[in-house]
Amino acid sequence: MKTCLIVDDSRVIRTVARRILVELGFEVDEAADGSIALEKCRARMPDGILLDWNMPVMSGIEFLRALRADPGGTQPKVILCTTENDISHIREAIAAGADEYVMKPFDREILESKFEQVGLGG
Repeated sequence: MKTCLIVDDSRVIRTVARRILVELGFEVDEAADGSIALEKCRARMPDGILLDWNMPVMSGIEFLRALRADPGGTQPKVILCTTENDISHIREAIAAGADEYVMKPFDREILESKFEQVGLGG
């Protein structure tokens, strides 16, 4: 079974994303910020990561840079999820190592499409 780590400081977003990803066949874990997510990845690297941009403690971009520098950290497919939609944010996310980018709010169709685009579709 494919694994996905949802990293978002919003419990509501994590709950919605979890429901969608479980329906898509993923085993799901959650983290409320980037530092917790990094610990979880170091313990067990997921296949995919749905990553919020703006979080306390460690932002999505900070997490992504740290993840990509870790051994094995280049393997997970990372979809950055945010309300930021200007091109400079998208460029920064891709430069930091994001594989895809999705805008909030999202729905099942959008997430399914993005996970298929990065090679983690059903």
